[in-house]
This record gives sequence, structure tokens and C-alpha cells, in this order.
Amino acid sequence: MVQYKWRVLSNTTVATLMASIDTNIVLISLPTIGKELPGTSATLLLWILLGYSLLTAVLLLTFGRLSDMFGRVRLYILGFAIFTVGSLLCGFSQTGAELVAFRLVQAVGAGFLFSNSAAIITDAFPPNERGRALGINQISIVIGAVAGLVLGGVITTTIGWRWIFFVNVPIGILATIRARVDLHELAKPEVRPKVDWAGNIVFAVGLTILLLGITLGGLGEISDAAAIVAVIAGLALLAVFVLVETRVVQPMLDLTLFRDRTFALSATTMLMNALARGAFTFILVFYLQGPPRYLSPLTAGLYLIPVSVSLATWGPISGYLSDKYGPRPFLIAGLLTSAVGFLWLTQIGPADTFAQLAPPLILVGSGFGLFAAPNRAQMMTAAPAARRGVASGIGTTFLNVGATVSLGIALLVLATVVPRSAIEGILLGTIMPGEPFPEGAAFLNAIHLIFLVSAILILVSLIPWIFPRRTRAPAPLPAETPD
Repeated sequence: MVQYKWRVLSNTTVATLMASIDTNIVLISLPTIGKELPGTSATLLLWILLGYSLLTAVLLLTFGRLSDMFGRVRLYILGFAIFTVGSLLCGFSQTGAELVAFRLVQAVGAGFLFSNSAAIITDAFPPNERGRALGINQISIVIGAVAGLVLGGVITTTIGWRWIFFVNVPIGILATIRARVDLHELAKPEVRPKVDWAGNIVFAVGLTILLLGITLGGLGEISDAAAIVAVIAGLALLAVFVLVETRVVQPMLDLTLFRDRTFALSATTMLMNALARGAFTFILVFYLQGPPRYLSPLTAGLYLIPVSVSLATWGPISGYLSDKYGPRPFLIAGLLTSAVGFLWLTQIGPADTFAQLAPPLILVGSGFGLFAAPNRAQMMTAAPAARRGVASGIGTTFLNVGATVSLGIALLVLATVVPRSAIEGILLGTIMPGEPFPEGAAFLNAIHLIFLVSAILILVSLIPWIFPRRTRAPAPLPAETPD
């Protein structure tokens, strides 16, 4: 019979892969959705993406906390069921507003899946195998995000955009049943748990206002002054959230975890990398499908295969080697490789071929593959066993918050360099081949600037790893029998 830990890994990897595919499978189809779905504006089109990412980010800490309280496997199975229902509803959407709403249902399910997967794996695997296991699982998140672009291009081109949601339904049903049969609780739920309602509300409102200010301001839906006020208010509320969490007996964000330098450094590096990478595929999709290239969804997706292949190659390898030799060399190598890839992308031209684009895309993918597994394993191992649900939620929250804010920052850069009318035309796919597009040079300059910012963020996150404080260095993890 297959060992329990491998059943855990296979099921959670399917979950994270499916949920992460849906993060980006919509992205490659956005121009088609904008043309075919009634009542879809550029703002609604953007929030089909951002609403999903935002709600997932808002819920992850809460769901990680709830999993420590009521059982990780139970809430994980519930997440599969909700995600499947949300996918079905998305496929039947009749307006842009309906699709945004049903994507939020999907996001609730994804929140349960993302917040519990790493904790369930950490419970099932001994420390000396966690890097490899988490490497396979966590790399599936990024592979899924990139593979979603290819899959979305194939489906949209052949059988229509609605099927990017319908394909989840049979997979979700089978996976929900299998999770119910195969998985069981290893961690003991807390006694007399309490929910941190104040922290939940302040965090959700603060992050929502921040992202609304960035996106609505970037698209010209509100004035620049109103956008600035919203951004400041959102940041202020997030600062209040940190203060609230220091005064709550059972906080949703356990700040005591950050007293461990290894945990704090791993979490911060994860956030910085998410800020650097979050807009990566978004920008490349519109670079490939927008003017002056006008590639089809399928061709644009194929251009991004090097990212997925390099991630799939280096992720498990890095996780395995970091279990044996320690994480630091692989973290540094991954960050440096990614930074070089992003700097290379600042030189792309208006008509680069696949052969010209592949090398920097391989570097970006390989860099994240080298970095992600050791960083996540180190972070989860630094957390006490009873707090791994919250630790998993913190890690994935940082990924989602960083990626979502990154999209907003990219939109701000575009709005600063490119006229807003041109941005709307690019997003909705209304600029046709052969039509004059005088803003083409400005659009390419904005892309270069976004990738330069990404490279700088990664290099900044690299500094504490190259010049660590004189503390005991993380060593290869000893073998131990899971509970």
C-alpha cells in the first residue's frame, strides 16, 4: 500500500495545482472574455483577476487559523468542494459582474486549499524530507500559474473560454472524494479556540482599500487625489492591523512566529519575491497578445512554456538537495538567477522571437524553482507543530498579497507611462492588427520599467542572505518520525 505521506503529497499537489492554474488560466482568455461576455468593462476585466487574488489573500490567514482550531483536513476537503461549485458557476456566467462574483466563490475554496496544503504536508513528512515534498507541492503553484496560460490558450482557441472553468468540475469532484477517503488529521485541534474578528476585519478592509485605490486610480475610474487617499488609508489600516494583533490573545497573525529570525527572514523574502514576480505573467501576456504582436492565445501560451519547464526541473531538485546540504546556497543561487533573468527582460524588443525570449524566461523560472522549495521548507520547519496552519497561511498570504499588489503596481506604472485610453484598448483587445498604435514605444518602455523594478526587489531580498548576521546557520534537517 502507498505510504500515507505520499497520498498526502499527491492529493495536496493536485489541489494546489488546480487552484493555481485558475489564478492565471483566465488571464490568457481576458481579451476573448472582454469581447464575448456582455457588460464587461476594462475595470471588471481586471477585477476578474484581482478579485480572486485579493479574496484569497484576505482569507488565507483566517483559514490557516481556523485549520489549527477545527482541523486542517476537514477544512481542506471543504475547500475542494467550494472551489468545484465556484468553477461550475463561473462557466455559466452571463455578464462580467456575474463572473467577478463567481470568481469570489472560487477564491473561498482556493483559500482553504492554499492555507492547509503546506501544513498537512509538514505534519505527514519528517523534517529531512520536507524540502523535497514541499518543493514538489509549492512548485506546483507556480507551474500551475504558468501552465494555466498554455491550457487557457488551447481551450479558448478550440472550444471556448467557458470551458476553462468547466474542466475543473470532474477533477474537483474526484479529488474531493479522494481527499475524504485518504486523508486524516495528524494535528490535535485547539481547545476552546477563539476567532480574531477584529484582526480579520481590519486586515480585509485595509488590503481591499489599498488595492481599490491602486487599480481604480490606474484605470482613471477615480481621481488621482481619491486614489492617493485610498492607498494611504489602506496602508494605515494594515499598520493598525499589526497593532491589533499584538493585543489579541489568539491573533489570526501570530506575530510571535516572527521572533524566530529564520521564519521572519524566509517570510520576508517570500513577500519580496511575490512583489517582484506577481505581474510577470500578466505583463508578458499583454506584451504577446497586444500591439504590435497580436499573437493568438494559444501561441502566447506556448511562448511561456520555458518558464514552466524550468520550474518543473529545478523545483524538486532544489528541494532534494537543500534537505541534504542546507537551504542557503540554493536560496542565493535562485535569487541571483531570477534577478539576471529580469534584467535581461528589460531589453526585450517589439518583435522578439521565441528563441530570443526563451533564455531570460528560463532564468526567471529556474531562479524561482531553486528558491521556492528550500525557503518554504525552512519557514515551515521553523514554526512549532501546533502553529503550522497559521505558518502555512502566513506564507501563502504573503505570496498572494505580494502577487496582487504587484499587479496593482504594474498597472500604476503602465498608467504613468501609457495613456489610459490605450491601456483600456490593450486590456479589452479592441486594438486591431493594422490599426495605428502610436503608444507602442511607451508601452514597451513601461514593460522594461516593470521588469527593472522586479530585478531590484529580488536583489534587495538577497542582501540578508549574502550578509547574514552571525547566528547559527540553518543546517541540514535531521530525520524524525512524523507524529
